Amino acid sequence: MTIRRPLGLLICFVAACASPPPPPGPVALADLPNINADAVLADIKSLSADSMEGRAPGTPGEALAVNYITEQFRAAGLEPGNPDGTWVQKVPLAGITPSDFSPLVVKKSGQTLPLRHDADVVAFSQRVTDAISLNDADIIFAGYGVQAPEYQWDDFKGVDVKGKTIVVLVNDPPVPDAADVSKLDPNIFGGPAMTYYGRWTYKYEKAAELGAAAVFIVHETGPAGYDFGVVQGFGGERFDLITPDKNVGRAAIQGWLSLDAATRLFKFAGQDYQALKARARSRDFTPVPLKLTASMSFKQTVRTIDSQNVVAKLTGSDPALKTEYVVYDAHWDHLGRGNPVNGDDIYNGALDNASGVAMLIEIAREFKKVRPAPKRTIVFLAVTAEEQGLLGSAYYAKFPLYPLEKTLANINMDEINVRGRTSDITIIGLGASDLDDYVRDAAREQGRSVTPDAEPEKGFYYRSDHFNFAKAGVPALDPKMGDIYVGKPPGYGKERRDEWNKNDYHKPSDVVKPWWDLGGAADDGKLFLAVGYRIAQADRYPEWKPGNEFKAIRDKMLAATGGKSGRK
Repeated sequence: MTIRRPLGLLICFVAACASPPPPPGPVALADLPNINADAVLADIKSLSADSMEGRAPGTPGEALAVNYITEQFRAAGLEPGNPDGTWVQKVPLAGITPSDFSPLVVKKSGQTLPLRHDADVVAFSQRVTDAISLNDADIIFAGYGVQAPEYQWDDFKGVDVKGKTIVVLVNDPPVPDAADVSKLDPNIFGGPAMTYYGRWTYKYEKAAELGAAAVFIVHETGPAGYDFGVVQGFGGERFDLITPDKNVGRAAIQGWLSLDAATRLFKFAGQDYQALKARARSRDFTPVPLKLTASMSFKQTVRTIDSQNVVAKLTGSDPALKTEYVVYDAHWDHLGRGNPVNGDDIYNGALDNASGVAMLIEIAREFKKVRPAPKRTIVFLAVTAEEQGLLGSAYYAKFPLYPLEKTLANINMDEINVRGRTSDITIIGLGASDLDDYVRDAAREQGRSVTPDAEPEKGFYYRSDHFNFAKAGVPALDPKMGDIYVGKPPGYGKERRDEWNKNDYHKPSDVVKPWWDLGGAADDGKLFLAVGYRIAQADRYPEWKPGNEFKAIRDKMLAATGGKSGRK
């Protein structure tokens, strides 16, 4: 995907309040079914059990997880969600496992600097081939690796990087360079909030577009949002959607450099990393040839599989509206088995994202009890390969089982609240669409408030499956646990969040904890149910807010198909 505009949902909150909220619908939230927290916890434990082996695509854990989810949907009284009468949508993937790495050898005038695989550099390839090599490719420092004409920004100006190795910085440019990120101009790269230009996926896509042979991102824990150990977890089998050209259009090598390795590399080139980083924060930055070359090679084992999205539905009760849809989703996959940590090699993924799937299942159960029954069809979608790059949802968005122009909304559940009740609920990308108004109304009935993302600099809007629906034009909601915990001191939410990121995120220690409290999850789940139900009953489609970058996509889609406009 070539990005011509930042995909940041950084709309002023005033815009969210400018349009009148939708009516709450015929059923008050208090009269809707409650979420059974015990049932949610039981499903989390089942899905994150060691027997599931971390639920990686293409492993026995996938078969076990898919069967479990299917049986729960069946037991809830739902119908198979694929129009062909099955419970799954097959997702063709290529699984690529690298091995036999050479070091990344950096050369300068007969001198060499070897950078160790895994310890210093993490490299992989999306090319579907059995061998990858990089041979004496010139190294260029390309700032943040961004071309953003709407900001008059080009980190590649005047330099052809075709066939070369580029080194780029993580995240997007902080403009101007301010010690206090809260003072950054929100009109330039979203201020303190990350835009899509800051995502590693964008940097790899841009490198491919410009013909680079290799691209390495310098890892820094703060702006990345996770430590280098998470990046090191990228070194095993990785999946991608199968493309006709076997991904030869991608850079041969994509990867990460540790901060220490990058600092040594720049010093080897006679440059100072921090000084170059400071220069890269300006529009006037021009790429810096480092007068170094890079070489690296590794082998790959390639296999193709049909992974599976699990799909169930509750057909709408209104004959005139049942061919319109509200889609709930959660990703069932995690990382499978990996590098042992304290002797444990199973990456159970209890919070990420057995918890979201468990909530998906429980909401499906409770939807069967709602009266009056929803007018539109409710689709429950458990997608594969989110951890591999949002692949299952990307495949669904490309090959939807139900027309996207008739899909009113997507509600994503990725990591539910296991830390207790909150007086607020967070919306990632608050201010993006009318869906926020539905959340605000339901939260108000619970005596709760709506708050924006506490960590916008980490770009969470681009890191879960709703993003693929949004890119396709469908209004997409990414709600997250609140931050103001009932009965807890100020800062409790941040402390728990930091603890999770440091100790458990993408590690074998992501298991059900004895202290988990799903009272807040039950509140959130009921709110999610209310939002989807009220959309299913509404007399109009929800819309993106005026000025949102996805609005034009949606408007064009509906105009081309004669679909309904949002407002009446």
